Amino acid sequence: MEIVWLLASLVILYFGAEGLVSGASSLAKRIGISPLVIGLTIVSIGTSAPELVVSIKAAMNGQSALSVGNVLGSNFFNIGIILGLSALIYPLAVKRQLLKLDVPVMLLATLLFFLFFFDSRISKIEALVFIVFFVSYTVYLLIFSKKKNAPENDHGDDDGIRLSKHWLIDVLFIGAGLAGLVYGSDLLVENAVVLAGRLGMSEAMIGLTIVAAGTSMPELATSVVAAIKKRADIAIGNVVGSNIFNILLILGVAGLIQPISAPDINYVDSLFVIGISLLLWVFMKKNTRLGRWQGAAFILLYLVYFSVKLSSM
Repeated sequence: MEIVWLLASLVILYFGAEGLVSGASSLAKRIGISPLVIGLTIVSIGTSAPELVVSIKAAMNGQSALSVGNVLGSNFFNIGIILGLSALIYPLAVKRQLLKLDVPVMLLATLLFFLFFFDSRISKIEALVFIVFFVSYTVYLLIFSKKKNAPENDHGDDDGIRLSKHWLIDVLFIGAGLAGLVYGSDLLVENAVVLAGRLGMSEAMIGLTIVAAGTSMPELATSVVAAIKKRADIAIGNVVGSNIFNILLILGVAGLIQPISAPDINYVDSLFVIGISLLLWVFMKKNTRLGRWQGAAFILLYLVYFSVKLSSM
């Protein structure tokens, strides 16, 4: 029954995030935010909402390993599987802003996490630094990047974002999506922990694999659909923005609620995330697009990581 409820929770999380992303994206389009900025902020925050709720609830329940494992595992899954599959479907053009600002911010956030978490703990002060960093980046992105990139990203109505008939419908979708995310996350955490115990898996392992992949389903659906529609700005922006959001805001909020201590998660997991993030930056710097062979490389690296985790059980 735990497996049945776990699958049910993933379905609820998917539709909850879908409602949140649809409503938030439509609302953002009404006020004139460009597609790339929507991908980096509204869409990435919306699709990362399952990670946010799951990690916060895990922190409140004293399950720090599940909280941190969920974030690290999701970030690795986002680049390895989601961006890998998206690039395999359609080569993704890389905008200058991603190379100059957003991917370096993602790398810096990941390195900052490695530094703070080297002792397997994140204090409230360190969590506050995460939140200040996130707020500063988001404010800069919304105020300055919108003006700078508006002409470049102006695709009119052909931006892959459906505009609803009225802003009240957007608000309704956002509210219903949040409700689904809260309920779905409750089911996910409760049944994932029970299942982990039955399988002899640690909280860290279940967070790094099953929960991380499960809570990343909204990102997977969003980026793959964006790639099919040849909307590279949404596909890449969603992944990069989600990874920034996961570390800075999710662990920031979770760490403020209760100082995080997760000795079961070692520096090797952090190094894998740093490595694949650095590889993404190198691929972007050398080419103007992420091609199919780069996508295959990301997927292969994730499979290697997953095999290493399974062999360590």
